[in-house]
Amino acid sequence: MRSFLAVITAALLLGTAAGSVPAGAVGASPRSCTRGLLFCEDFERMPAGGASTVNWGVDTRHGTLTVERARRGNQVLHVHTVDNGRAFLRVDDFAAPGNRFYGRMRLRVDAFPTAPDWAHFTLVEATGAGSAEVVRPVGGQYAPTVPGTFWGVGADGGPTGDWTNWRESAPVTEDTWQCVEWQIDATDNRVAVWFDGVANPELTASTAEHGGNDVPFVLPTVDTVKIGWQLYQGGTTPGEFDLWIDDIALSRTRLGC
Repeated sequence: MRSFLAVITAALLLGTAAGSVPAGAVGASPRSCTRGLLFCEDFERMPAGGASTVNWGVDTRHGTLTVERARRGNQVLHVHTVDNGRAFLRVDDFAAPGNRFYGRMRLRVDAFPTAPDWAHFTLVEATGAGSAEVVRPVGGQYAPTVPGTFWGVGADGGPTGDWTNWRESAPVTEDTWQCVEWQIDATDNRVAVWFDGVANPELTASTAEHGGNDVPFVLPTVDTVKIGWQLYQGGTTPGEFDLWIDDIALSRTRLGC
């Protein structure tokens, strides 16, 4: 009889525990920061509030980075800027074997710019030794001629000049979580981008194929990667920008979504 009661009690306890799981927790993905990655941050071990850690730096001007809890219960990085401000998580002393690596982040942008004309923004930036190119694998621009706001690969500061090769095949999506991936590969100075696991062949750059001056595009040996937001023109609409980022990872191989 005692054994029977023990079995019943255990079953009731298990049923109670199962019923107490918060909505959305069932089937949730495991921790994104596994061993072997070049860099990883899922914000789960950080205290809520102003972002501060020894694992990465902060680069802001008229902007803030805040760790906060999302609706599904996980912690995310809230990036906030005013007008043409910037707010970046900064990975310093970065090194990828062969200067070849993949990046991934989960992203939700409240609203993209619709003014001024040709408003240009960056979410990921890579710099390093051996080339003055400031590489921007994830960014975009508002194009009044379409009109619309579109993703585009770009660069600045080097021989190829200041360019953002935005494409109408890559319109931005507001207020929706997306998985964004990118590749930087020194083999052919290649940059490539995926959204929600799907590649856009037009969002690429290489030594001879890019959107800048008619000179070779040469990647730096990347030692710094910045992830966040910057807009380069003033008088923006909207006047402030908010985005949320989670599950940042830099890896030797593509991680997927």
